[in-house]
Amino acid sequence: MALIRFSSLEKINDRKPIHVDPPSKEVTDYFGSNIFDDMKMQKFLSKDAYNHVQRSIMKGTPIDRKNADAVAIGMKAWAVDLGATHYTHWFQPLTGGTAEKHDAFLEYSDTGAVVESFSGKALAQQEPDASSFPSGGLRNTFEARGYTAWDPSSPAFVIGDTLSIPTIFISYTGEALDHKTPLLRALNAVDKAATQVCQYFDKNVTKVQANLGWEQEFFLVDEALFYARPDLALTDRTLMGHASAKDQQLDDHYFGSIPERVSAFMKELEFEAYKLGIPVKTRHNEVAPNQYEVAPIFSECNLAVDQNLLIMELMKRISRHHNFRVLFHEKPFKDINGSGKHNNWSLSTDTGVVLHSPGKNPKSNLQFLTFIVNTIKAVHDHQDLFRASIMTASNAHRLGANEAPPAILSCFLGTEVSKMLDQIEEQVTNRKMTPDEKTELKLDIGKIPEILLDNTDRNRTSPFAFTGDRFEFRAVGGSANCANPMAVLNAAVAAQLNEFNKSVEGLINKGVKKDEAIFQALRELIIASRSIRFEGDNYSAEWIKEAKRRGLTNVTDVPEAISSFRSDSTKKLFISQGILGESELEARVEVMYENFIMKVQIEARVLGDLAINHIVPTAVKYQNVLMENVSMLKNLYGDEYVELAGNRVELVREISDRVTQIKSLVNEMVDARKAANKITPAEKRAKSYSRSVSGYLEKIRYHIDKLELIVDDEMWPLPKYRELLFSN
Repeated sequence: MALIRFSSLEKINDRKPIHVDPPSKEVTDYFGSNIFDDMKMQKFLSKDAYNHVQRSIMKGTPIDRKNADAVAIGMKAWAVDLGATHYTHWFQPLTGGTAEKHDAFLEYSDTGAVVESFSGKALAQQEPDASSFPSGGLRNTFEARGYTAWDPSSPAFVIGDTLSIPTIFISYTGEALDHKTPLLRALNAVDKAATQVCQYFDKNVTKVQANLGWEQEFFLVDEALFYARPDLALTDRTLMGHASAKDQQLDDHYFGSIPERVSAFMKELEFEAYKLGIPVKTRHNEVAPNQYEVAPIFSECNLAVDQNLLIMELMKRISRHHNFRVLFHEKPFKDINGSGKHNNWSLSTDTGVVLHSPGKNPKSNLQFLTFIVNTIKAVHDHQDLFRASIMTASNAHRLGANEAPPAILSCFLGTEVSKMLDQIEEQVTNRKMTPDEKTELKLDIGKIPEILLDNTDRNRTSPFAFTGDRFEFRAVGGSANCANPMAVLNAAVAAQLNEFNKSVEGLINKGVKKDEAIFQALRELIIASRSIRFEGDNYSAEWIKEAKRRGLTNVTDVPEAISSFRSDSTKKLFISQGILGESELEARVEVMYENFIMKVQIEARVLGDLAINHIVPTAVKYQNVLMENVSMLKNLYGDEYVELAGNRVELVREISDRVTQIKSLVNEMVDARKAANKITPAEKRAKSYSRSVSGYLEKIRYHIDKLELIVDDEMWPLPKYRELLFSN
């Protein structure tokens, strides 16, 4: 591996920010200009084709060939006006990123002439090679056929010269090979279940949609320094590096003034995001040096997932315009703040009501409490699955470092909502409530909006926190595709709402009045899920003990966490609602295990190479300098050299010891990796990597970081933390 020497790089301070001026001062003049949204459809489609697409978006009905052709013609005309010459089906394979294959608007006519063409068939379905994407055994290498199918609910967009069409990705036999398909199925499930429950409160509700607002944290590293660090370039994190004397301990970077060069990057990012209809609202410095965050206004969940993947791709591309490289890894730098992607989630109705937000009267607030309590119960019953949905090789570094750790799932509600649930638990019993009890409870429920106005604090240590009108799933990692945790969350809530509906209907059929039936069903859920509610410090040692007493699970090992996808409760959750079939679910687990193995394997190989080929030779070279100095002192001063050169002799000995340790540990790590590679199946191999291989990364790093403090700074081959973190 070739190593770019830091000494040969141009000075970082000479970088000049690139200024990108939008074509108009008003964002509204160009917002959504590069997406085929409702306004463009009305302009470029016939009335019949437009109505057909709208029906498909609202009700999930298929689009027939005739209307697909009409949509394709209009979509192509719009895209060509923007300079598009190609089109692609844009999908989300199980790699964690996105994929696309570009085709030109080019066909032969019946006369043999070359014409520009785009048919409904090309719009609706494509056939990319499925053999090279992760499938977890669903596809063999020789079985190449897979299909992408248009998702009309997420608008097509133009980037550069290409019309991109959001699609699902399935195998020849119909199994999901992507992240979007199960998400769409989960969103459909929660729509049906939540709409049914809403009928208790408002008969006008005919549709419920899940909403998502993500907060994307990331690091920006100077591109020259990035390429001078092979570990960053190949693994997205620093596998070695001693802490900088100053990092985030003064809290002076958080919400500080955005550096000029970073501001230029963010302005261009926002400009491109707005053209794609991504409503970026917030930008600010994060806790760690060189760490930042952008966040949009809430969107419908499926659309928000697509927009997050889009903005991550934009950030990768645009950062290079400003001589940056963007890092989404959850823990690129040891012992400083990592990057999460807080997923703010809520449900809303087609009547304009946010179901996780209190209303203006007891009836609407009873609805609010119903959805709060059912959400909590869903997290309680599927805590292991929630953890598994965000536990990866990269996120595991952040999640155990006092940053909303997921090892123990808990829900924060705030004092006032907790008091209200306690009151329901205490007052409502299986007997009929007295008029006074009913009046008192309704009066208190009616006060919810005003008591939440100033009393809904935030708990930044909670993995799953209520924040006033939504829940914030804080444990999601910065590099994650939101589709996976969102599919789990919406599927779990849908299943719980179905159970709640059965309970209420059962009580009503026994002669219990509707409101009392709802109260009784809620009381049972409140009691059953009480253990998952926690208002305190999730980072404290006391909470670990208390959680164990409550019977909550505490899984810190990634392969063990992933195994929750194979549990009976997970199979029941996904299969019963049609989210994933058993073969699809099993395939995803295999992909997760293989991904974990590959991540650790790559890190081990990179660290071993850097340690033996770069760090050890540098340390030995400096050791030789010290020994030469000691030898010269001995020749000059004779026996007196011992007193004069004692400290250098100690350094020589320490370098020798650490070099020996590094060499020995690297050899042991290689042997452990070779042994693990022979193990089958993937689950056992992943566990071997977790228990026998990954531990060497930290052991080897320890000695390298100690050498960094000893070896001559000019000789050290890698940029240090002080350069990486303070170059912007």
